[in-house]
Amino acid sequence: MVSKFIFSTISDDLHSLNQNLQSIVGARHPVLHAASNHLFAAGGKRIRPIIVLLISQATLNEYNIKPEHKRLAEITEIIHTASLVHDDIIDECLTRRGTKTVHNMFSTKVAVLAGDFLFAQSSWYLANLYNSEVVQTISKVITDFAEGEIRQGLISFDFSISINQYIEKSFYKTASLIAASCKGAAILSQVILKEQNDSYLYGKHLGLAFQIIDDILDLIGSTKSLGKPASSDLKNGNLTAPILFALTESQKLQDIISQEFENTEDIKYAILLVHKSKGLQKAKDLAEEHIQIAIESIKFTRKNSIYENLIYISQYILERLY
Repeated sequence: MVSKFIFSTISDDLHSLNQNLQSIVGARHPVLHAASNHLFAAGGKRIRPIIVLLISQATLNEYNIKPEHKRLAEITEIIHTASLVHDDIIDECLTRRGTKTVHNMFSTKVAVLAGDFLFAQSSWYLANLYNSEVVQTISKVITDFAEGEIRQGLISFDFSISINQYIEKSFYKTASLIAASCKGAAILSQVILKEQNDSYLYGKHLGLAFQIIDDILDLIGSTKSLGKPASSDLKNGNLTAPILFALTESQKLQDIISQEFENTEDIKYAILLVHKSKGLQKAKDLAEEHIQIAIESIKFTRKNSIYENLIYISQYILERLY
């Protein structure tokens, strides 16, 4: 499998990361500690720290990456996890990664505090990298999360939004963290500015592709494969790429969405209409476009043996559909 090939060069670092995540967020309060442990024990794809570790190897021209790179990978996963805690509250998700969400297991109050605590911990560890450029690059991500969430809330059930608006929102909610983390890794490797910016573009377009694939899976995947309830985005009025493409073909789909799924069978019918349209294929094509831009952006590492892994991780993102 592609994933095994990718993980082979970073398996030890990934193992250490999984161990460190549970200890790195050791909270003094037992409830916060329990909430943090609950989050990281649930696992996950760890796609973001994997990308950070691979970029670190590719920009260092060696397999043995610095402790700062490993810490950045951990910070990236903590920030991502904190954002999921808050997202789950807003979206009223009951499960995540096959287990109860924090607000469902504890309370909404504890979940808000746990998310805030993780953001605070990530900021503290970020500051302790003692690299102002990396701090500036990564710290903007938390602002972007809020921007993305606000944008998403303002356009719920609004089928007049454009694909460009969808891409902008997807950048703020998903791609911003991957892009900033890739650039942060390149900064720590002390490569030239152009290569730092190319690393950013790699992460940005990889992140956009990842989000588009996630949005396709929300309509065709199972709760088990998604790590959260299927069709949750659509139920919440979050109109994603496959839905937006399908809307251009179906007046009936527009009618159902404008009524905000008032009938019990409307969600199933809406999904059926999307499947009958070219929406899923057009969304997949869009994801592939972003993957190609990402691969083009990272060509400066092609003399490094890790370059192939950076291409494979791109393919792995697309293979999640199969």
